[in-house]
Amino acid sequence: MTRHWTALLAFATALAPLAAQNAPRAERMLSRDYVEGERVQYVMKGQDVGSTYEVRITGTTKKKPGDGGFVEEFAWSDMVANGTPRALAATSQGFRLAVTLEGGAPFDMPDLSKAPGLIGPVTDLMTFHADLFLAMHQGALRAAGDHFYFSNPITSSWADGTIVVLGEDHIDFDIALTAVDTASDVATLLVKHVPPPVPRIRLPAEWMRAPVADTPNNWVQVRKTDAGFAASAGKETFDVTLNVGISNGRILSARMENPVTRVTRACSDVALTRCGDAQATPVLRRVELSPLP
Repeated sequence: MTRHWTALLAFATALAPLAAQNAPRAERMLSRDYVEGERVQYVMKGQDVGSTYEVRITGTTKKKPGDGGFVEEFAWSDMVANGTPRALAATSQGFRLAVTLEGGAPFDMPDLSKAPGLIGPVTDLMTFHADLFLAMHQGALRAAGDHFYFSNPITSSWADGTIVVLGEDHIDFDIALTAVDTASDVATLLVKHVPPPVPRIRLPAEWMRAPVADTPNNWVQVRKTDAGFAASAGKETFDVTLNVGISNGRILSARMENPVTRVTRACSDVALTRCGDAQATPVLRRVELSPLP
């Protein structure tokens, strides 16, 4: 999950300049209207490389001191991992994430060391809110079928210099308003996290440049092993579907599919030229956020 964490940090950095670019509220179809004291509850379920989790998320709307703006403060409880209830550490029980869709940036990066066992659920919830923030504040979505493309200037890195000596991805955003149901007060967004036309990632070996899928490779990782290095390259995407209340801009439900189509070679040298055959090593994460009464 370190990779996902650093990707969110890069995304938050890329979003910050939008504070000065917000479309006037009257021109947006979707805006978040907060009510102080409002409480929402969700269940989040995730699947990742054979493991599963389920956790309850409770959000409470609070007024920020000073500027009078609002945040939703989220807490986690009732964790189930691989079908077995798992007690959360005391710091995780006390961990709170504040997000806002009003403007500026959707969140400040929290100290995830205070949330052991929750990094996946926390960063996935942050992804849903970051996507909705971008969809709202570009102001380009007014009718079903509208969409826009956001070129992300930031390349994410999750290299720790110890085990992961190189880890980067680069993702743009293609955002569409796919449905508007005024009778049910629900708008549906599809946020496709896609490879840029020319991904800005470092590919240290020539064999890594050959596209693994149908686009240029936008994902790379080199890990140290006992025998040398495990070097991987490929294509990463996210498809995020958000159902949003038209009247208040609140997330009603959400779904994410995060596949990485990649190949991995075992290499004995730093230059990654003395390597074994390429092995397909795909990864697929799925996450669902559903409302609770």
